[in-house]
Amino acid sequence: MTDRTVIALTGNDRVTFLDGLVTNSILQPEGSIIYTALLTPQGKYIADFFVIVEPDQLLIDVATTLAPSLAQRLSMYRLRADVGIAETDLIVSRGTGPAPDGAYADPRHPALGWRDYSDAQISDDTDWDAIRVAHLIPETGIELTSDTYILEAGFEQLNGVDFKKGCFVGQEIVARMKHKTELKKGLAKVSLHGSASPGNAITAGEKPVGTLHTIAGDQAIAYLRFDRATGQMQAGDATLKRID
Repeated sequence: MTDRTVIALTGNDRVTFLDGLVTNSILQPEGSIIYTALLTPQGKYIADFFVIVEPDQLLIDVATTLAPSLAQRLSMYRLRADVGIAETDLIVSRGTGPAPDGAYADPRHPALGWRDYSDAQISDDTDWDAIRVAHLIPETGIELTSDTYILEAGFEQLNGVDFKKGCFVGQEIVARMKHKTELKKGLAKVSLHGSASPGNAITAGEKPVGTLHTIAGDQAIAYLRFDRATGQMQAGDATLKRID
């Protein structure tokens, strides 16, 4: 995987600093891996990433496209906290076969296998899109964008948010969506018969329903307005039906 960057957080305040910002609890034992996200104060997605708890540092495994902006945002929040932020040379590998020594189980779903952090690339040739579609797992920059609300993207099911941890940036909006409203939009799995492409608009009759995202075989991840996704839909030259 050449599309991931590992950032190291060091300093005495690193754990409490990051825990006060992100959606999941970082107060975990050494050797833990945590899936989490940083949001805007309005509850919108900035970045999703993994945090590995090591004895003297926290490692952040994030999409390379988001690494500079994430480091900049963390620096903005740092103020007087004793926290160092630096990019590392670690290489991220992942696979679904036997896990190498020192690898971590992906915390989002058992089907996602393991993640490894070392100086060598040892990823296997797993069809990740097929796994993501089968288990409705969003990907940075595809289903997860600056317009995303994380609960609409299934973050609770992906072990990416902890409602008992206390405050984090955007927490009020996320909590309100969890406890006071029923989600009217979000990611869902659809069957697909015919030709369509990621990014195609989804309609039902003449009404807009959502957007098609990752496609694997005859199934896909789609962002849908649920009240309009109750029957046959169209995208490109394909017919769609919600199946999850």
